[in-house]
Amino acid sequence: MQDDMARRISAEFFGTFWLTLGGCGAAVLSAAFPAVGIGLLGVAFAFGLTVLTMAYAVGHISGGHFNPAVTLGLWAANRCASKHVLPYIIAQVIGAVVAAGILWLIASGKPGWVPAGFAANGYGELSPGKYGLTACLITELVMTFFFLFIIIGTTSKGAAAGFAGIPIGLALTLIHLVSIPVTNTSVNPARSTGPALFAGTEYIGQLWLFWVAPIVGAMVAGALTRWMYEQDTLIETVVVEERRIA
Repeated sequence: MQDDMARRISAEFFGTFWLTLGGCGAAVLSAAFPAVGIGLLGVAFAFGLTVLTMAYAVGHISGGHFNPAVTLGLWAANRCASKHVLPYIIAQVIGAVVAAGILWLIASGKPGWVPAGFAANGYGELSPGKYGLTACLITELVMTFFFLFIIIGTTSKGAAAGFAGIPIGLALTLIHLVSIPVTNTSVNPARSTGPALFAGTEYIGQLWLFWVAPIVGAMVAGALTRWMYEQDTLIETVVVEERRIA
């Protein structure tokens, strides 16, 4: 049992580490070379590819959450055991912070490098497009809602088996294409926490929104999809019980 939990926690740590290093790294490091920068499209795909690759690498071990909002949304949908929630979230946050630290060490190796926002999230003056608090809150809430809606739908009974990582990765790419100008895209409290700790106190002061909005959006999606896929859950429960009795 302890070995199983250790493997799950390791998977969530490395998955979130890769998401933060790959996604935020694409944004931070490409900004140092604007002439060959990958732009909004490249950064969006970088985030999507991190989830896609790690979903297949370790998703079969932990479920491939890599995001506290996803963990809580899946818990609300009855897709994640309560005993996994806190260990997963701790591992995700640590993974994101360690990745941000390594990214800082890499980026600061360039003479004259200026961290600017260091791929952190923000609203108001810290929003890339200077969007206000309400717009940023709605964006994060709605985007995370649909992210969970897609995650749960593509991993439900009847969905194409073995292919969930593709639509999930593409969904995260689309989310970034829409919301980078608004909040620099969070939909992931751990991903927001890591860079914020290195970006400065003003970004840390706005972290609350990038915990509250994604978690609320994810849990609403979890509760809704739990109702939508209730029949699937009942069928699975009956099958498991029949096997146990047999």
